[in-house]
Amino acid sequence: MQILWRFLDSIPLPLLAVAAIFMALAPFVPQPHLLEKLKMLAAGRLVKPLDIFDLFFHLVPLLLLLTKIVRGMMVGKTG
Repeated sequence: MQILWRFLDSIPLPLLAVAAIFMALAPFVPQPHLLEKLKMLAAGRLVKPLDIFDLFFHLVPLLLLLTKIVRGMMVGKTG
């Protein structure tokens, strides 16, 4: 577990924030994949392995960002 925390601590917060925003909004037209996949999940239509992977792929940077922020608040570090 220590290796994972060190890896997360080594990623600069601004870089992670940009990656999270970009992946959450990509592709910009016609609508972000993340929004499309969340709608499919809510409707019960998220069943194809590729769609599940796509949701995970677009959520990972956001989840890492949130984890880094919470960890920084708990440990008392920022950046």
